Amino acid sequence: MKEHDRWLLARRQLQRKLVGRRSTSPLTALIDLVLVHPIAIVGMIAKQLSITPRAAQNLVAELGLRGATRGGRSRV
Repeated sequence: MKEHDRWLLARRQLQRKLVGRRSTSPLTALIDLVLVHPIAIVGMIAKQLSITPRAAQNLVAELGLRGATRGGRSRV
């Protein structure tokens, strides 16, 4: 149950970023994708959401996700 509560809290915190956004924003799909795949590559995000890699980077930055590598190039 603790793990379940932790995931729900994470989802709620990410969904706060959706306030004032269009309902068709890819940010909603990105939140779902990040919860399913906690370690994601920008290229994979772009492919899954059918957006450009640059748009994927912008969405990742908007959510404030941290890079998994020191270089922080394309891994979330």
